[in-house]
Amino acid sequence: MERPDSGAAIRLGEAGETGEESPWGVILVIFMRLLAALWVLQGLTQWSAVLVPSEPFLDAAAPVASAAVIFFAVLDLVAAVGLWLATPWGGVLWLFSAVAQIFAAAMIPPFFGKVWIGVNAVLIIAYFVLTWQASHPGAHAARRKRR
Repeated sequence: MERPDSGAAIRLGEAGETGEESPWGVILVIFMRLLAALWVLQGLTQWSAVLVPSEPFLDAAAPVASAAVIFFAVLDLVAAVGLWLATPWGGVLWLFSAVAQIFAAAMIPPFFGKVWIGVNAVLIIAYFVLTWQASHPGAHAARRKRR
């Protein structure tokens, strides 16, 4: 009997074509939850620069840097919620936030360190690999059968 496709980007608890469950969906959700924790910390760091600055940051900073702080303060927390819920829109917002961080690190050098360019690139690649693996549950079982 053929099951209808639910259309979900992440399918947990469903068996693949071979009847075996793939662990990649669970690994992807764990990865997304770890990213969510990191993005909550980043968002709260940005909000602390706005709400409890050690010196008047928004008055002294360049308008581009001030706008970036507010942009990332909102975007990072919303993306973190979506990542924690393991929703497709959470992944999209996180990807947008990560690419924006890479752009900000390149264009506004003191805002993010250059290390964030590499960290975000590695996280983006890991996200795409895990998403691909989770969306192809039969590939894992087929590889195991060939061995």
